[in-house]
Amino acid sequence: MSPPSNMGPVETLDMFDNKNSFDAQLQTDLAFNEKIAVDIVAPQTEEITLDLKSAPTEDVPPRTICVFCGASSGNSPAFMQAARDLAREFHKHNIKLVYGGGTVGLMGEIARTLVSLSGPSAVHGIIPEPLVVFEQGPDSKAPSKNGGKHGVPDEATYGTTTIVDDMHTRKQMMAQAVMKGGPGSGFIALPGGYGTLEELMEVVTWNQLGIHGRGTIVLNIEGYWDGLLSWVDNSISSGFVRESNRSIIVPAKTAQEAVEFLSDYKPADGRFKLAWKTL
Repeated sequence: MSPPSNMGPVETLDMFDNKNSFDAQLQTDLAFNEKIAVDIVAPQTEEITLDLKSAPTEDVPPRTICVFCGASSGNSPAFMQAARDLAREFHKHNIKLVYGGGTVGLMGEIARTLVSLSGPSAVHGIIPEPLVVFEQGPDSKAPSKNGGKHGVPDEATYGTTTIVDDMHTRKQMMAQAVMKGGPGSGFIALPGGYGTLEELMEVVTWNQLGIHGRGTIVLNIEGYWDGLLSWVDNSISSGFVRESNRSIIVPAKTAQEAVEFLSDYKPADGRFKLAWKTL
């Protein structure tokens, strides 16, 4: 896409001296991106912040937090303990959990713990059919409730489970649940593997693009997310992420911090002001 005519010419890298070339090109790129956002999309609707303590509960939907985490327990007992601690924080604040629907590893631990404290209605797992066997523990199988598909986890132990056809539907439904939640809803990433990282970075990207304004927290147990946070630093210094978007990802050291940080979350200043019709 060429820049709007009133932007003036966009200089190329070889037109700058070596000392100022990177900074000048970066400023030109950022100005162009902002101009595009103003010229071709409608402004975002005003974001409303509600007082969680004083708002009438009958008018405010319950907080819903989506947790991304591994279907493995990891090598440190601290990871499973963090899942249990997070479930206890959810129970304390009457928070609903939406997650990937597995019953093993950190996924199973947070679901089991929260159901034991708050009851089955507090947990909604969403899992693609091919993963049901792979991410299901031996104690979780129950007769099929899905028209002949594989059996779903026991609701009394793991809460409600929805089986979907594909990964895209799973992620969309989890995000939609968060969007419908009350103030302080958002996303928290416990330790996990490729899938956890992919899910985390997708909602981070959606935040940057203005698709949603919910907070995204990484629960940095034993420095698990240090590498990702260093990557963010490097991306900013290398000119690929704006400094004003650093705060899209917020690190927390404890489950209590993670829940509190979502309550206090403010969208980053550098997010694109783009209009989206749907997730």
